[in-house]
Amino acid sequence: MERIDSLSKVEALKPQTGREYFAAEHAEISAGATTDIYFIKTIDILRHLGKENTVVTAEIFARKSGVFCGLPEAMNLLKDSNVEVWALPEGERFEPKEVLMRIRGPYAEFGVLEAPLLGILASSTGWATAAREAAEAADGSPCTVFGARHVHPAVAPVMERSALVGGIDSASCVLGALAAGREPVGTAPHALILIVGDTVEATLAYDECMPESSARLVVVDTFRDEAEEAVRVAKAMGGRLYGVRLDTASELGGVTPELVQRVRKALDDAGYPEVLIFVSGGLTPERIRSLKAAGAAAFGVGSFISGASAIDMTMDLKEVDGKPIAKRGRIPGAIANPRLKQMK
Repeated sequence: MERIDSLSKVEALKPQTGREYFAAEHAEISAGATTDIYFIKTIDILRHLGKENTVVTAEIFARKSGVFCGLPEAMNLLKDSNVEVWALPEGERFEPKEVLMRIRGPYAEFGVLEAPLLGILASSTGWATAAREAAEAADGSPCTVFGARHVHPAVAPVMERSALVGGIDSASCVLGALAAGREPVGTAPHALILIVGDTVEATLAYDECMPESSARLVVVDTFRDEAEEAVRVAKAMGGRLYGVRLDTASELGGVTPELVQRVRKALDDAGYPEVLIFVSGGLTPERIRSLKAAGAAAFGVGSFISGASAIDMTMDLKEVDGKPIAKRGRIPGAIANPRLKQMK
């Protein structure tokens, strides 16, 4: 799809009320179809003045700290533009107003891409930052991101990949995990046990059907008391059980430190100290810390990551034709950041 860099090209686009999904396709993003119209108007005006290819230096920063993420998509967005790019390596922490990316080249080569570029970095960085908070709260215990159900499916893989960049250990979303070069991780939902009618029967069927690489981890809050069910499943599995998952409904009080302690004691008393306790359901860093202290060994984190706010990004022009310049209130000229690496 040709770069949309003029109002005439916008006018040539046809209304698409019959789209099956409203998410932008890859070619549409690359072409600038998700940009703000005023960037396209700017190119038209600069072209009228013969200044569309004025060489500029642009810098991107955020007003709050975070974990930088989204660089591969950002570079793919700029891959056909004749520009030089420097950026902070993905996964690095940054401070407020630290320069995260610098772009130098003719304005027409990247100006219309400002909105999608900032959107890529803002959303990915917000998710990665929340993931880092959750991972740090877990303090070395495994964490899996369960957030795909909370966001539009078009961005679910982006969100879960961002969580992996932020420090989460594994992802449940198939495309999210594969985008990061990982295998998707997960066992079975309450639906399996509800349909089968018994947790032990469902667990034994899982054990028979799934490959050895799939952890024998079962949710134990569907029909009976969690501690009772955990011991039943452990006995039935005869040493093959990796762990039990607690995802108790909020109507019953959710997963509490007291519940974790009770399940842990029941398993220990029954002779299954090796069986781990995995917890999920509305986890926050504060809850992760308290549940870990109670005996939880692994965590499934969903809405805390998927619902994280984007970390707003700003792009400023800092040089025009090699001369320092800036809007009022900003410092003219490129701001040094030795942590930036040349990417293009």
